[in-house]
Amino acid sequence: MQSVQIVLSLVAVATVVATFADRVSVPAPSLLVVAGILVGLLPVAGHIQVTPEIVSLVVLPPLLYAAGEELSWQELKNLWRPVALLAVGLVLVSAAAVGYVSTLLTPMPLPVGFVLGAVLASTDPVAVTALGRRLSLPPRLQTLVQAESLFNDATSLILFRIAVAAAVAGGVAGWSGVAADFLLLAGGGALVGTLMAAVISFVRRRTEDPVLESVIALLTPYVTFVLAENVHASGVTAVIVTGVILGVRAHRLTNSGIRLQLTAVYGTLIFILESVVFSLIGIQLPGQIEELAGQPWIPAALVIAVVLVAVRVAWMVPLSAVQQWRGGGRIRPAWQVPAVVSWAGARGVVPLAAALSIPATLPHRPLLMVLTTSVIVISLVVQGFTLAPLVRLSGLAVAPDNARAEYTLARAHLSEIALTYVDELADLEAASPVVLQHVRRSLEAQNELEQAPDELAEAYGHLRRDVLAVQTAEVARLHTSGKISEETRRRLQLHLDRQDQRYLS
Repeated sequence: MQSVQIVLSLVAVATVVATFADRVSVPAPSLLVVAGILVGLLPVAGHIQVTPEIVSLVVLPPLLYAAGEELSWQELKNLWRPVALLAVGLVLVSAAAVGYVSTLLTPMPLPVGFVLGAVLASTDPVAVTALGRRLSLPPRLQTLVQAESLFNDATSLILFRIAVAAAVAGGVAGWSGVAADFLLLAGGGALVGTLMAAVISFVRRRTEDPVLESVIALLTPYVTFVLAENVHASGVTAVIVTGVILGVRAHRLTNSGIRLQLTAVYGTLIFILESVVFSLIGIQLPGQIEELAGQPWIPAALVIAVVLVAVRVAWMVPLSAVQQWRGGGRIRPAWQVPAVVSWAGARGVVPLAAALSIPATLPHRPLLMVLTTSVIVISLVVQGFTLAPLVRLSGLAVAPDNARAEYTLARAHLSEIALTYVDELADLEAASPVVLQHVRRSLEAQNELEQAPDELAEAYGHLRRDVLAVQTAEVARLHTSGKISEETRRRLQLHLDRQDQRYLS
């Protein structure tokens, strides 16, 4: 019961923090970590125990699945080369750099240092996606940052397993063993994810019940993760692949009403899980520090955090230069893209899950946990609070006017396509002339409104919502007076709510 109360308290605190974050334009994960640290200083924090299963099995799959659904497949196909270089090459270099530096600054031997390097080598898709939601980055750059964070986990987890085996047993895997592990984890995970996406697509195309659709959507990441882990493949990779494929096919699998419901259901779930997990990251730190009994760990944590960013910058500068050269020349000053991509490489949930799974028999495990959590906190707080100003300073952010203009042009094009289709139906006499004329007038009125000044369109939206509010009140009066049944009231209210959403934006 106490665990349930703690979780509910964290969600309540996270709701307040998220509301405050909206007002000050600060990423909620950064404030949640700070709030978690403050909670961790309270006496009740000693009762909060985070197990590997809670993070890796309960929290991680839906967060990864949601991040995969947001990824642009078209942009990913155009960026697979730099994504591969970041997801594999940068992870290897980062792990080696952190492993070597940690042995210089701490009493950890080199094998244990490489365990830490493997844990912190990959950026976190959950943190990166959460931090990037408020940034108006160009689509290609946003996809690059998100795709790297999604696909570098397989490399990091392989290194982690090899490093742990070497540190515990004193053995070193050969290149053939590394290649076999990579194929089994990454390749097997991709295969399981693809098969699960095919099965889920087959089922969802034949399901029209909103409740069943919601249940299927909620179970998909968990079933995919467990199935992949049971065949000794990468559950993380499987969930990501399933999310990417189903995200591309979402418009073919469901209707508009179900999509609205799934958006609301998953939005609520993601908020709760992110609230809990980012708060837990902060809560863990004070208790972990007490276990070290005064060992000097702060300089090591700061240096490792700096090394991770420095390695990213050193990797991104030549990579960005090559990409600009391949694109036909220098498009913008060379510092901007490397700086933003480097600073966007936050650590978060995935490194925490890996650190929690470190065997208790591994030497210096308390120090490993403190350094891992400290670097995650530094990354989320420092980079999270300063990433938006850096994006604005770089000039890479897409101007709101440009985004609005693109949206307006696309809406106008859709209206033209719709009118052309109606004209074709009229020529073929495929529908009643009265119906066709009504649809045509509706489309033309909508097109005129979209081309009107923003003030007029906004006034129209406000008036339409006021009218809907009057209708909603009348529905409630009819139900209270007994003139309509509960079923009729629900159907009418759903109809009015859907119309209200049309004029909300």
